[in-house]
Amino acid sequence: MDVVVVGCGSWGTAFSRLLADRGHTVTLACRDPARAAAMRESGRNPRYLTHVDLTGIDARATDEAGIESANLVVLAVPSAAYADVVAGLPGSAPVLSLTKGLDPGSGDRLSTLIRDRPVAVLSGPNIAEEIAQGLPAAAVIACESLPLAVQLQLAITSSAFRVYVNDDVLGVELCAAAKNVIALAAGGADGLGLGDNAKAALVARGLAEMRRLAEVAGARPDTFAGLAGIGDLVVTCWSKSGRNRRCGELVARGATPREAARTIGMVVEGLTTAPVLRGLAHRLEVEMPITEGVCAVLGGVSLTDLVGQLMERQPTVE
Repeated sequence: MDVVVVGCGSWGTAFSRLLADRGHTVTLACRDPARAAAMRESGRNPRYLTHVDLTGIDARATDEAGIESANLVVLAVPSAAYADVVAGLPGSAPVLSLTKGLDPGSGDRLSTLIRDRPVAVLSGPNIAEEIAQGLPAAAVIACESLPLAVQLQLAITSSAFRVYVNDDVLGVELCAAAKNVIALAAGGADGLGLGDNAKAALVARGLAEMRRLAEVAGARPDTFAGLAGIGDLVVTCWSKSGRNRRCGELVARGATPREAARTIGMVVEGLTTAPVLRGLAHRLEVEMPITEGVCAVLGGVSLTDLVGQLMERQPTVE
């Protein structure tokens, strides 16, 4: 296929390499024309995953990337920019969305912003650095069209990257958004040195509130036992490369959220998603105490005080 990957961050870069290794013709579309030119000249991304060899992958400014004639458009852009990107997307090729979050403007799932073409969503425990190294990983493609999902599955699956198919787009997208918020809390536990017992309990209860939210919204419970649910949650909460976990850790050690994001140097989706997810929970009348707590800490509440409040909540059944 002729594929255009929109977004030249770490995930867009790693996924471009993965697609090119599968024999597809890949163009990496960058917002910054100067970076695209540097990538063409050096065969490397000068800012993200600088060790990845991009030989055979074209890099162009977004308006010169040939999106209108592509067979597939892959979106790997921040959730805050997603609505603007899809609003101006030329052509009619199917979209494969890699972005994990919610639209901060409307609170909607990102795939619902694409109304003029088929859309599929890829999610799972996919640390970009590891995939770029060729380490084994797996993901799930969620799509309402089974033929499109299977077509993409066959086009992407390799000996190092195994893809499953799921038709629960709602569940997969809500998992992808919520796990980043729970990872901020997990990082906070790391930063305070609360230990593995506390962190494991937090992650388990985080999965419970993710599941409550999505079930009320109409998702399938089994999605949360899969790659998009527990799989992605675990890697995001434990990986040293996890941006959201690292951000929570830095905040717990005294940084402001803005300072933490600046130190990390990449988009921390949980910071954008947390208030949007809380708003969704309020609209659906779903109790999400960890998400509420993360939002409180991002607003300036002491993380130590929050831990005490969570531990002292009224005991209940699991």
